[in-house]
Amino acid sequence: MKHQRNLRAKEKGKEQLLLCRCILGIAKNKSQLTILVIHLLISFSLPIGAATAQTPNPVKITVNSNQDEITPNEQLTLREAIALTNNTLTLDQLTPSEKAQIQPASGNSRIEFNLVAGQTTIQLTDVLPAITSPGIVIDGTTQPGYDTAQPANAQAYVPALPTRPVIAITPAGGKEVFRGLSVVADNITIRGLSLYGFTSKHQTTASLPPADIFIASSDSKNYTNPPKNVVIENNWLGITPDEKMPETTSAFGVSVFNSIGTVIKNNRISYHDGSGIITGFRAEGMQVLENIIIANGLAGMPDAMRLEGKIGRSQIRANLLCANDGSGIFLFKPEGSIEIKDNDIRYNGRRLRRAAVYLMGSEHKVTDNQISHQAGSGVTVTAFPPSGSFNQGTSIRNLIENNRFAKLEGLSIDLNTRGHVGVQDFQTGDGKNPPRTSANRRLDTGNGAINSPEFLTQEFLNINGKTRIDGTAEPGSQIQIYQVKESALHQVIAATKADEKGKFAATLEELQPGEMISAIATHPQYGTSEPAYSAVVMSTNPETMTQVRQKLELEKNRDVLTQPSGEIPNCTTPKPPAPTPEPEPPVPPTPEPIRLRVPNNIHYALDKDFISAASGKVLDKIVAVLQQYPTIVIELQGHTDARASDAYNKDLAFRRARNARNYLIKKGIAPERMTIRSFGERKLKTPGRSRVEHAYNRRVEIMFFDIRGIEIILDSQDEDLQIEK
Repeated sequence: MKHQRNLRAKEKGKEQLLLCRCILGIAKNKSQLTILVIHLLISFSLPIGAATAQTPNPVKITVNSNQDEITPNEQLTLREAIALTNNTLTLDQLTPSEKAQIQPASGNSRIEFNLVAGQTTIQLTDVLPAITSPGIVIDGTTQPGYDTAQPANAQAYVPALPTRPVIAITPAGGKEVFRGLSVVADNITIRGLSLYGFTSKHQTTASLPPADIFIASSDSKNYTNPPKNVVIENNWLGITPDEKMPETTSAFGVSVFNSIGTVIKNNRISYHDGSGIITGFRAEGMQVLENIIIANGLAGMPDAMRLEGKIGRSQIRANLLCANDGSGIFLFKPEGSIEIKDNDIRYNGRRLRRAAVYLMGSEHKVTDNQISHQAGSGVTVTAFPPSGSFNQGTSIRNLIENNRFAKLEGLSIDLNTRGHVGVQDFQTGDGKNPPRTSANRRLDTGNGAINSPEFLTQEFLNINGKTRIDGTAEPGSQIQIYQVKESALHQVIAATKADEKGKFAATLEELQPGEMISAIATHPQYGTSEPAYSAVVMSTNPETMTQVRQKLELEKNRDVLTQPSGEIPNCTTPKPPAPTPEPEPPVPPTPEPIRLRVPNNIHYALDKDFISAASGKVLDKIVAVLQQYPTIVIELQGHTDARASDAYNKDLAFRRARNARNYLIKKGIAPERMTIRSFGERKLKTPGRSRVEHAYNRRVEIMFFDIRGIEIILDSQDEDLQIEK
């Protein structure tokens, strides 16, 4: 006989929220209304009695079925396990076989797994009920077979990849499930799972916030009692257990909408349409530690981490943020200050040119990070103040010290002014600021318009292995002197202090003629400055000086994008081999140009952005080349014909380039090897006088570059040309 189940009430209709920016309460004068609406809507997606559910006696519940149902049978599902911990399903409603999966436990209640091998993917047909009882642990590491099949290159990442999950949770085929796991209680731990494919169709207004894991308060009226001390660890979010990009990508990874003390540690977070980690109303005391966050922002909010709302006392430490489409870390109108320390932030800005770290607000600390290969500036500090009004000054006391920068398309540190309020100024930097000539500048430039240090000369002589430098800076500021490589602050080599008149000096050893130096100043009242204009170390030997000047001129004229050099783009950090003494190798011959019989363009139908079958075959040839030549990196440039508006065509061209890039990712090409750009109708291939010429203009062109600076000869093709009827 089937038992009657006390199931949660069905959601009444499909509630809508404001678009994502309003969801997160960007506008100050709309924030209270926005937050109230969101919490009311969030409450509709929670089980009845969510605020008061308690588990009277701790139990261990073993999930032994990958089905998604509440039905009396021989096995227990994840949906049933969550309902049991929420007390919306009781023991007397279970069959004897189901009761056998429940055992008393010491400490907190736990949900463990014992699924049949080969049946370890749980396909959801609807949103799971929120977890409402404090202290629940959902532990995927208990599944037999966990920790037996590590990724082959797990240790090549720093930090190392978390163990490959066995248990996967994803929507069933043909079902739209906008959220994986929802948390509204204290001390919840989610561990050792793979969650992917959770999103919702974009409509006129956005649906309830979609995410793999969503954390919020169940208080729908006053948004009080946020969940505390939630732990998200050792999960794979947005990526399948076999390390593939899923056919349906999740919207966001971890959405911390309203929580205190959340810990997000040692997770692999990839392939989300939006940010891998995003905050909303409150995320105070959040700890983001040792995560691998790669290839996020593929179609929406482009940043690896997007932080808004109350984020005071939060820390982002020792994470790898690589190959994301925008910034590594982007702060927008936050309340409170955070610390960003010991992170490896590289190869971001794959889709949009943004700063690697974009700061808004005051008293943030950015220290000891490695920031490189960014399509934008390194760290940008906007002038926008925490108060929301320039009447009380700008953002101040943001400390940016001991970081290492390399291969940037902008300044290592950029302080924006409020006179620059275009879209790009809220994405990247506005370039070098002139010296402050008025106290009023304190009110309109990031970090109180602290002046950059100035060297007394652009050239300093190396005499007997020592280089004496002199300069001026803000009186009383701490000076860090950097070695400069490729226009970026590469490494701190000395520190000193400016006296009460602003003068500073230092004697540097072991610098060689031709090396470049710069400096930054940090003042306790204002924060850190932009870098000084670089100076060069010169020799007293005229012949050496001539060689140095020639080298500097060559470097000045080199395009680091079209003539890249150095390492193959990669998010891994292989350990260097032990040094072994070898004889001086002979000078290698100049490599011959790589001559590739490979197409460098694909075409699209009128007003379409999807990849046709014929274009897919063309891209497969490009995949083969990229797999054969790991030193090649590419840029995908989207184009349209001249019809329709410029804005429409730029968006269409962007979608074409993005879809081509995502096709290559699904074929196994690493995202850090690709960037995308949109030109719209601005670079027509033909004048567009006929349908055939229009078809040639509707294209994505693939620009190939070899990181060794070797020429690549390519062929254009038109086998996939799509002529309108």
